[in-house]
Amino acid sequence: MSIAYRLPTKLRRKLKKPLGELICGPSQETIEKLKSLVEKENPPCVVSVGDVVSKNLVNKQIHPKLLIVDNKVMRFNIEPIEIEADEEKHVKNPPGTITFEALEAVQKAFKTPCTVKIIVDGEEDLLALIAIQYAPENSIIVYGQPHEGLVAVKATMQKKAEVAKILNEMRHCAKD
Repeated sequence: MSIAYRLPTKLRRKLKKPLGELICGPSQETIEKLKSLVEKENPPCVVSVGDVVSKNLVNKQIHPKLLIVDNKVMRFNIEPIEIEADEEKHVKNPPGTITFEALEAVQKAFKTPCTVKIIVDGEEDLLALIAIQYAPENSIIVYGQPHEGLVAVKATMQKKAEVAKILNEMRHCAKD
């Protein structure tokens, strides 16, 4: 398993801040607001990163094209969430890293018309960056913001450029 990107300590604080629109509140409320946003924006696809977010979206009839889960909530193991997808891919991705295996799985997911569920052995959080980078322009990537709500990131060219800078810093750290 080789590491494509490694999170340097200096980026940890920056990545704790939402990359997109923070939708605060309890999950029922945030999912309703997200549903309205998705209906208004009509993105080419929706991507969910995280078990609770993925489950809540599917329960509200928001069907992500790509779901990335790790069978954990707040770093604690949970029972796998039952979410149907056309394809299921298992990848290894240790905390604080992005492996080539996980990177390729996300890239391939956008090249198929199928819905894809990626189950991560390790940690899925940083894969939101890869999803933003490779999703079709104007897609919406959704992830949880612990104790606050959820974050909806519109994959605009500007946001992709911002993420590319972060990934570039992480790439240099992976070589060290």
